[in-house]
Amino acid sequence: MSDSEEIIKVIEALFEAGITKDTSVLKDIHLNDPKFSSFSDLPPYDLKDYQNTIELEELKFVSISDYSYEIKNPKISIFGDSAVVAMELNQKGMLVDTKAYTGEHMEIEGRATFVLVKQPTWKIAHIHLSKING
Repeated sequence: MSDSEEIIKVIEALFEAGITKDTSVLKDIHLNDPKFSSFSDLPPYDLKDYQNTIELEELKFVSISDYSYEIKNPKISIFGDSAVVAMELNQKGMLVDTKAYTGEHMEIEGRATFVLVKQPTWKIAHIHLSKING
């Protein structure tokens, strides 16, 4: 498998966790290091570290039923043991309120940038997700 194929598989694994609800993969694909950082397309919008990112991703994915995603126009740029991936990203699902037994359809048209490092496998070192639609 080429580096580009490995890199896209790592990114797909992140979003597949939203479909399978198996969030155990999240710890394997993110770089567990103080240098890790992320910005999200959902609140809170502050810069997050590894632990906060994992916790918020787990919460996001278990709170959304019928989750689906589409990666569009990915551009993968590899610089030795580092890579930058820029893409358009569409996410859909039903935000579920388990206390009120209600749900609200959500669709996020957005953009995403990932920075990955190879140590020895490709790991996500930075994520920036931003909404295009309000």
